[in-house]
Amino acid sequence: MPPAELTARPTAAIDVGVLDDHPIVRRALSAVLATQDGIRVRGEASSVAEALELLRAVALDVLVLDLGMPGRTGLDAISLIRSLAPRTAVLVFTGYPEDEYGVKLIRLGADAYLHKTCALEELFAAIRTIALGRRYLTASLSELMANQVGRPPSAAHSLLTDRELQVMLKLARGVRPMHIAAQLSLSVKTVSTYRTRLLNKLDLKTNGDLTYYAMKHGLMD
Repeated sequence: MPPAELTARPTAAIDVGVLDDHPIVRRALSAVLATQDGIRVRGEASSVAEALELLRAVALDVLVLDLGMPGRTGLDAISLIRSLAPRTAVLVFTGYPEDEYGVKLIRLGADAYLHKTCALEELFAAIRTIALGRRYLTASLSELMANQVGRPPSAAHSLLTDRELQVMLKLARGVRPMHIAAQLSLSVKTVSTYRTRLLNKLDLKTNGDLTYYAMKHGLMD
């Protein structure tokens, strides 16, 4: 956890947006954040497209987002947010396991990665830290990052590129290749190539196998 001086509150209120496709979770999170002095919730979004619209309308300091989204996923969102609003810090707040996604998402550009079982105080501290332009790494995530240096990956999907992982999760959720192509700005042929590559790397045969693999390794809600 960062030193106390890094979590000091900025002088101005921190403008926060919340992205989660579950209405109850989204509203509850917004309500909790709104109770904190110096944190101001400026909007909510239920999809990546809505989050991008929010970012076009409001200059957010921090966007808190989940990974499991309809259509585009949180993985897609980070690169889009970075392009549209480079000054907005990204806090991934999700039920996906830290050891499966944490390091990858930080390397992809997230400023913090917290599991939804974390204490509220840690969530508040993370928001205040990244609003200051710092990264917030939990002790466990810092250890994971240190342990991965120079070590072989522990699971086959650790060998996938970020794009391959994006395609894999969409296929595992039953998204059709033509829709994946549209969402990721790829050709259907390229998506087919990714699928073949994924099946080879993971030693699988069908899309059903991809779904089972993703569920077995905790990659899907």
